[in-house]
Amino acid sequence: MSANPAPNQQPIAIVGVSALFPGSADATGFWRDILEGRDLITDVPASHWLVEDYYDPDPSAPDKTYARRGGFLDPIGFDALGFGVPPSTLPATDTAQLLALILAQTVLQDAAREQFDKMDRSRISVILGVTSAQELLFSMVSRLQRPVWVKALRESGLPEDEVQAACERIAANYVPWQESSFPGLLGNVVAGRIANRLNLGGTNCVTDAACASALSALSMAISELQLGTSDLVIAGGVDTLNDIFMYMCFSKTPALSPSGDCRPFSDNADGTMLGEGLGMMALKRLSDAERDGDRIYAVIRGIGSSSDGRSKSVYAPVPEGQAKALRRAYAIAGYGPETVELVEAHGTGTKAGDIAEFEGLRQVFGAADSERRQWCALGSVKSQIGHTKAAAGAAGLFKAVMALHHKVLPPSIKIDAPNPKLDIEQSPFYLNTRTRPWIRGSAHPRRASVSAFGFGGSNFHVTLEEYDGVAPRAERLPSHRQELVVLTAADSAALVQQARDMAAGEPDLARLARQSQRQFSSGAPARLAVVASDAAQLQASLLAAAQRIENAPGAAFALPDGSSYGFGSSSGALAILFPGQGSQFPGMGADLAVHFPLARAVWDRAADLAFEPGIGLQDVVFPRPGFSSDSAQADVARLTATQWAQPAIGATALSMLAVLDDCGIRADMVAGHSFGELVALKAAGVLSETDLLQAARRRGELMAAASATPGAMTALSLPVEKVRELIARSESSLVVANHNAPQQVVVSGELQAIVDFETKLSEQGIAFRRLPVASGFHSSVVAGSCGPFSEFLSGVAFEMPTLPIFGNASAAPHPADPLSLRRSLAAQIAQPVRFVEMIEAMHAAGARTFLEVGPGSVLTGLVGAILGDRPHQVISLDRKNKDGVESLLFALARLVAVGVDLRLDRLFADVREPAPRASHGRPLTPINGSNVGKPYPPPGGHKDLPPANPPRPAVTKTPIETHVNPNPAPAYS
Repeated sequence: MSANPAPNQQPIAIVGVSALFPGSADATGFWRDILEGRDLITDVPASHWLVEDYYDPDPSAPDKTYARRGGFLDPIGFDALGFGVPPSTLPATDTAQLLALILAQTVLQDAAREQFDKMDRSRISVILGVTSAQELLFSMVSRLQRPVWVKALRESGLPEDEVQAACERIAANYVPWQESSFPGLLGNVVAGRIANRLNLGGTNCVTDAACASALSALSMAISELQLGTSDLVIAGGVDTLNDIFMYMCFSKTPALSPSGDCRPFSDNADGTMLGEGLGMMALKRLSDAERDGDRIYAVIRGIGSSSDGRSKSVYAPVPEGQAKALRRAYAIAGYGPETVELVEAHGTGTKAGDIAEFEGLRQVFGAADSERRQWCALGSVKSQIGHTKAAAGAAGLFKAVMALHHKVLPPSIKIDAPNPKLDIEQSPFYLNTRTRPWIRGSAHPRRASVSAFGFGGSNFHVTLEEYDGVAPRAERLPSHRQELVVLTAADSAALVQQARDMAAGEPDLARLARQSQRQFSSGAPARLAVVASDAAQLQASLLAAAQRIENAPGAAFALPDGSSYGFGSSSGALAILFPGQGSQFPGMGADLAVHFPLARAVWDRAADLAFEPGIGLQDVVFPRPGFSSDSAQADVARLTATQWAQPAIGATALSMLAVLDDCGIRADMVAGHSFGELVALKAAGVLSETDLLQAARRRGELMAAASATPGAMTALSLPVEKVRELIARSESSLVVANHNAPQQVVVSGELQAIVDFETKLSEQGIAFRRLPVASGFHSSVVAGSCGPFSEFLSGVAFEMPTLPIFGNASAAPHPADPLSLRRSLAAQIAQPVRFVEMIEAMHAAGARTFLEVGPGSVLTGLVGAILGDRPHQVISLDRKNKDGVESLLFALARLVAVGVDLRLDRLFADVREPAPRASHGRPLTPINGSNVGKPYPPPGGHKDLPPANPPRPAVTKTPIETHVNPNPAPAYS
């Protein structure tokens, strides 16, 4: 379904982004914080205001706030001279203006790249959401209160010289007036200074719609582009006003959280928390962006606005008014909300606000599709950074744009359970509390929406869509924490020297990793790979590895921290193994699908395979978050069902294989355990991806149907004595029913007993394979499963394999002709898995490196036990309950050490490489959300304040003696 926008409404391309919010210094850091679900609410820093001055837990205490936490910016360096701002004027310039300069320059550089200095700026506009008041305004107004101070001090009886001295001391705690103070305190100059310093000739202005200011600025920016008066517009929001005045405003409403947290839509929501930040985007008409070859992040399809109209109070939210803005947005976009799968809500965490907003959303989304339930993820970034007021819409817009660009559903945190008043289970929405890959078939593009609402009934709703046109996509932001650094040399001594030289520097980890991956040579005699998440860890790992290599140059190693070393040429073949049923778990492969587009694309294609109406494979593997142990158990049970488990394991293995293939890793032979043999056929080019997943589904359906019979069997790759020992320990009524080979036995019994026994086997990493039969091993399996499966396979195209495929039943390579392969696969389901013999045969055929590709690492342990001390390496690509990207890098490090040929330069080829650190030699002024150079609070906070003075000593009055005049004067009449 393609969008059909309203007449005269052109789609708008987002071609540049910049962000500065609590916890990070740029867009990359903010996106990483969002994905990791970091809680960035902290105590109020002394740079802003002193908790000791203003905090009182009693909300009714006069001139006090009951809040002491919020979201605050970390200091970043400001190049005053580079921006043409005299350093002496910094105290007279609100920090909002200074930080906005940095963000505006960053967003233009992102939009124009190498053409930044050459671009025509005469038709570039800047329109920002900025609230009217800035922190510097209150400081300057405070200096004008001197007459009030004088009055109070005189009334206290102080002599005039002390009155004037005290007033001078009070005034010294505020920034003095200077020529730059007037422009420095104005909100509109936030945009004006950008236009002035960056030489922009288009419109510059700010708009104040309270907490909807950023989206109101976006609306004006889109109008500029629609009318053709600008060709590029910087739009966004700026808010660094997190001073005590703003806290007092929200405290006396009251709207702040007494418990000190922001929990949108949660049953524990009790108010909001204030934050500060800046976010900007560069916008162009989509047709212009495509013509100019701009890198596009996402597309704005429509924006709707409304007012609440008459209501019981000027600030109480009205669901009907908010719903009006939503309907207008979708009318312009040309599609309905039934295709939207992510809404970034205003979501302040106030109970009244959240309920009103949810009702407005329900009115529009519920009317669009009254049959479906919980198809759309709902969240709010305020759970992480607090309510950034004028910049709130910019933070939410950034989150939604990055979600579309990276194809990820980001989390909202601090929700233990939904507010029961929402009745969310009966709505179109669910609360997404963990990072999940955003899987979508080809029916329509991914779509998201963002809401922002302001005091006074200002409502805005913007509709967004992923870009899938002809222009280049912007690079992905590097959201992974770990990096892989590789070193190669002609001998171990040279490698040790390289490691020590690198450790001695001050490396930019990400840039160093990319450079080392481009220079990597798998044929070099000495090879070292290190996995690190920061420069300190890299330094420590390099030095430890260098010492170890120096002590034993010829001894290869693989350490628990991911460091791996190898020496000499690669010996032996690479065998890739694929696990079977039992390895599945909810969320398997999620990290790779989040961080690697090729891995996610496998799931996207699988989403088009309609296995069941209304349920996609992604819904089973990456289930929407629940809030009870029952829901978690239900997720596991659904995935464990054979008809879902087998295609799910297949898709997980294929997504991993796509990443390996892009890195140039080629197997010399492949094999799988039970179901994994089907994936091996795909890896060898026998089956197409679609045919594999459909065959996996059909195979699982047949096995599920057969397992519903009164009895069952399980085939094990263990000696019969070992099986009997396990059965005895489990106190089951199971018996060893049959064994065809020393390592192949069959256990039979009632179905529930079999299931319980298999659970114990899985926990111990023991390989097994379910044989779903009613009675009689051979005949029942053939009649119950092989016949229908063989019939299904008759309609599947089989190709000649491109490399040897070792079979479970024969423990030898499959025949190469397609007809024999089809027969072998049809019969495989009814035959025991001779896994031990198969691994022995692969080792005898020259395999020395075994790489397990799929969920978990069960086969890795089995291969190690089978081969024992014989020369081999066994590597798992996945470690259950461990970070998937880190597990991938650990595996690649091992492959580097082994000497496997691979192209590491492809690993993060579509990820933006960090820009080199600027070194202009000028001093940088550290600035944050609080103004520069303000005398109060002092740098050390409360500890730098003088202690309270003791009371004045009491003045003892000397009694006056009274003398009686013996000769009083005569009285006058």
